[in-house]
Amino acid sequence: MKLPTHLTARLPALLAAAGCVLSFGAAVPGVAHANQQLASSKACLSCHGVDKKLIGPAFKDVKAKYAGKKDGQPHMVQSILKGSNGQWGAMPMPANAVSEAEANTLAKWILSL
Repeated sequence: MKLPTHLTARLPALLAAAGCVLSFGAAVPGVAHANQQLASSKACLSCHGVDKKLIGPAFKDVKAKYAGKKDGQPHMVQSILKGSNGQWGAMPMPANAVSEAEANTLAKWILSL
């Protein structure tokens, strides 16, 4: 099937736009909201605020510490899965009851804030 000329001329721009939306899904309000709901359902927001420190650091502070580092997201995923101690003070973070996929989603969401 051959596409009409008016569509084929716009196809590269449409594909590029679609790729941006898929690549930066956290920028889409519904996706960001869903990831915040995941954080809430896994009790992350009981200890962490998005903008302010609670028991643990604010997620925006976590982002500031790990954004742009090659091992930042993998390190965050491991901390979410296994817990951590001494990275943000004396209060340890316990391991969380999340799958590895959920931990990756949470880490990506935090880095997108």
